[in-house]
Formats: sequence, structure tokens, C-alpha cells
Amino acid sequence: MAEPQTPPLGRVSDRSLYLATSLISIGALALIGYTLLIRQGSHAGTLDLRFMPAVNACMNATAAMLLVGGYVAIRRGARRVHQYCMITAFAASSLFLVGYLAYHWVHGDTRFPGEGLVRAVYLSVLASHVLLSMAVVPLALTSLLLAARGSFERHKRIAKITLPVWLYVSVTGVVIFLMLRAATAG
Repeated sequence: MAEPQTPPLGRVSDRSLYLATSLISIGALALIGYTLLIRQGSHAGTLDLRFMPAVNACMNATAAMLLVGGYVAIRRGARRVHQYCMITAFAASSLFLVGYLAYHWVHGDTRFPGEGLVRAVYLSVLASHVLLSMAVVPLALTSLLLAARGSFERHKRIAKITLPVWLYVSVTGVVIFLMLRAATAG
């Protein structure tokens, strides 16, 4: 009789899992905070990353589609498809974060030029996007690590929170890009 296989992270303690997730999340937030609030872009050199917002919007759109695909797959019992979708969504969101940091490292913050109601709507969407995006890294990491450990009941509970937050942040990332693009095109 074959021994049951322990999932790759099955022996990792909860404390270690949450400590690693916390350290990665704090590191990511600290880097984003430094890049946006302190460094504010170099505006020097020959590196031109003005194409990155469009690439980043594509990464957000890809993540959103994969999140929906992963949700549909698990509801249909297609566990392997769900795993592939979710891991790829995490990769797309990670690539987004790298591109976002690179763009803002070089070019700094982008101001919204619109006025009136459209500015209020933009700032509302942006505020909710930024606040919820701070939760995506720890939620997504915890969800993925719980699944990798084989803690599927706990994974399911946290995924019920992770999915709507992550999906909202991915979709509003695209909306923010489109609103900025429309406001600067005119």
C-alpha cells in the first residue's frame, strides 16, 4: 500500500506560513511606498518606460480573466484547471507589480488632469483600488500557500475573501488606466 503524499508545504507550520506572508507583504508595501512617496521618479537618464501603463493594464486584465476562469473551473470540479488559472493569475499580478514599480521608479506619479465629476469618480475608484490592493498580496499569498499545503478547507474560506478583492483590484486597475488615458488624450 502506497503512503499518502504530503503536499509540498504540508509540513510548514501556520506560524512560519503567516510570518513569510507578512514579511513578503510588508516588503512589497514598503517598496511601493518608497517608490511612490519618497523617490517619486528619477526623470533622468535615457530609460523610457511610458509604454508600461498599457502593459500593466494588460497584466491586470489577464489576471482578472484568469481569476474568473479559475473560479468557474473550481465550481465545475476542474481542480487542475483551477490551479493553473490561479497560479498564472498570481504570475500576471506579480508581473504587473514589477512593471508598476519600474514605471514609477523612472517616471514618478501620474496626475489625473480631469476636473469636476470625472475627477471625483477617478479619485474614488483610485482610493478604493489602492486601499484594497494593499490586501491582495497577503490574501493571494495565503490562499496559494494554504492550497500548496493541502489545507483546502482553510484555503476555501480565505479564497472567498481573496477572490472578490483581487478581482476588484485587477478590474479597477484597468479602469484607472483607461480613465487616465482618456483624460490625457483630449
